Amino acid sequence: MTIIVYEGRELTRAPQESVLECLQRSGVPVPSSCRAGACQSCLVRAVAGAPPPEAQKTLKDTLRTRGYFLSCVARPTEDLTVSLADAELRCAARVHSLSPLSPTVVRLRLCPEADFAYAAGQFLNLSRPDGLTRSYSLASLPGRDPFLELHIRLYPGGQMSTYVQTLRPGDQVFLRGPAGDCFYVGGRPEQPILLLGTGTGLAPLYGIVQEALRSGHRGPLVLLHGAARSDGLYLGRELRELAAAHPNLTYLPSVLQLAAGPPAEDPPTADVLEGALDTLLAARYPSLRGFRVFLCGSPELVTALRKQAFLAGASRKDIASDAFLTAPPAPVSPPPSATGSP
Repeated sequence: MTIIVYEGRELTRAPQESVLECLQRSGVPVPSSCRAGACQSCLVRAVAGAPPPEAQKTLKDTLRTRGYFLSCVARPTEDLTVSLADAELRCAARVHSLSPLSPTVVRLRLCPEADFAYAAGQFLNLSRPDGLTRSYSLASLPGRDPFLELHIRLYPGGQMSTYVQTLRPGDQVFLRGPAGDCFYVGGRPEQPILLLGTGTGLAPLYGIVQEALRSGHRGPLVLLHGAARSDGLYLGRELRELAAAHPNLTYLPSVLQLAAGPPAEDPPTADVLEGALDTLLAARYPSLRGFRVFLCGSPELVTALRKQAFLAGASRKDIASDAFLTAPPAPVSPPPSATGSP
């Protein structure tokens, strides 16, 4: 067993326990969300000792060289002295507006109080005052929009969903990021691009499409957005107008069953496809050789579509994805003798 030292306290890490689990079990308020090494909300800093390489491999060099690592996937073989992430990694922001996009999705726009450089399609971490943190992709366009736009799905009784619905213009929130590799990179303006996502996986794809068009991309851009029901589709009017203004953009909304729920828009649109994304992808694009592919959705969906795109001919280096990981249940509260619960 190894020892984790935090603020002079020696915490014994149980076998197979991550640094995050050890710290939270001991009452240390470390923010966390996905607990799978994807969202980067659980960053801590090694003050003494070397964090395991696998806990740093996805981080920027500027973070690795300063000792930061992902505590949720860190299972060190030597003792570590750690501190929480510096305040410099956080950015305060003010709520610009909150508005509905569909019965289950809201658009949250935030105005950062300091420089927040990002690429359309990346994600950030949004924190409640008590430290609860969730990851959301950016749908806004840097350099054009004076705000950061997030599309947030509302889960009944969800901890962050409930909090978001209480926000009002002018309220202060805290952000960390950005992160993620799902963004447009120029250099091949004629390359065909296929973007697939479900639910709020539309947010990064919407940003990527806008960035590609702004950058003068001339190749075909195809956006396939799926939902279980028609009322799960959103931004349909905006995307149809965008496609009408740009002949190289095709917008393909789809649902699993057309009759399962009310129409997404009034009047109802006739261009909504029926079927699962993998089925529609195979039927419409049996060959993806030469394509750049962007995937956003659940881990299971992204994994399946990534494999399908590769087998259809897309190069591995041309497939970019961000899986949307639902936060697991909150950890069990520490015993009464501990200093508190995160």
